Amino acid sequence: MASRNLLLLPGDGIGPEVIGQVRRVIDWLNQRANTGFECEKDLVGGSAYDAHGQAISDAAMDLAQSADAVILGAVGGPKWDGVAYEVRPEAGLLRLRKELGLFANLRPAICYPALADSSSLKRELIEGLDMMIVRELTGGVYFGEPKEIIDLGNGQKRGIDTQIYETYEIERIVRVAFDLARTRDGRVTSSEKRNVMKSGVLWHEVAVEVHSREYPDVELNHILADALAMQLVRAPKQFDVIVTDNLFGDILSDIAAMLTGSLGMLPSASLGAPDEKTGKRKALYEPVHGSAPDITGKGLANPIACIASFGMALRYSFDLGDEANMLDNAIAAVLARGLRTADLMGDGADPVGTVEMGDAILEEMERLAG
Repeated sequence: MASRNLLLLPGDGIGPEVIGQVRRVIDWLNQRANTGFECEKDLVGGSAYDAHGQAISDAAMDLAQSADAVILGAVGGPKWDGVAYEVRPEAGLLRLRKELGLFANLRPAICYPALADSSSLKRELIEGLDMMIVRELTGGVYFGEPKEIIDLGNGQKRGIDTQIYETYEIERIVRVAFDLARTRDGRVTSSEKRNVMKSGVLWHEVAVEVHSREYPDVELNHILADALAMQLVRAPKQFDVIVTDNLFGDILSDIAAMLTGSLGMLPSASLGAPDEKTGKRKALYEPVHGSAPDITGKGLANPIACIASFGMALRYSFDLGDEANMLDNAIAAVLARGLRTADLMGDGADPVGTVEMGDAILEEMERLAG
């Protein structure tokens, strides 16, 4: 039986609750499908700050470097609003992304048929949505230097963040988008702000060059990021794969999340470059939702995004496509039965908690396994 190493980082808020349901799925797969997952667990975010005075310890980073994949719950919360910027909970996530070289963030936006009426858009606009946003994750304004606040005197300050992209960073992220498009509907939409940003001009030039040189079989379109935001809430099904930079990807993927009905429904994968010898990528999987401190400890959190993030790990890190499909089908079946957590509640829905949703998904997996 193959040994597959996972690092679980529950984090803060509802993170431990949703990771707990992922662990149940892992245990089920080990027992019923002999998947051979071995799990270690450590701290990240505010919990790591409380224990170590930093958002992730060096020991936890060592575990992340050696793991086949990392599954993260959530980080942050008002408890840590006053800590120093460099050790804030989010710094742990940024360190993971940077030191693991996780430059490609994949955020699928899929509308399950049973949730078409949970979206803020009309059913005819959202039903059948299946879109992938590819966000560059280790460059751009979040990491560019200088990044500082300067005291100008006379009560005035200047805040500086710097948007920087180099050719190789754009080339590798658009290649990920083009490769994904080849497995889907064959269409890529590249988005930037070349009308007002020099980095956008370069992004557009590089995307065009890579497309013409390496991917002429894929359709490439371009749209400015603000226009894309408008189109996502106007006619989202026109898009297949969207590729964009770190800042715009952060915003646009959250818009896409709400198209599906709830942030609690959106998983994500963050991937590094393939290892030259093994072909394997460093990878981190996490739900897009935050730590939700208002419902922490109440058993109300929706675990589907975190469970679906593990489903992406099955697909992209472990080549377990059959198991990933089973998990996806189990989630769809549970929703079709009318089960809903509080974030998805609608007329005629049965309110269930975190554990109850996990129970239902495992029951469906058992049924699908025969």
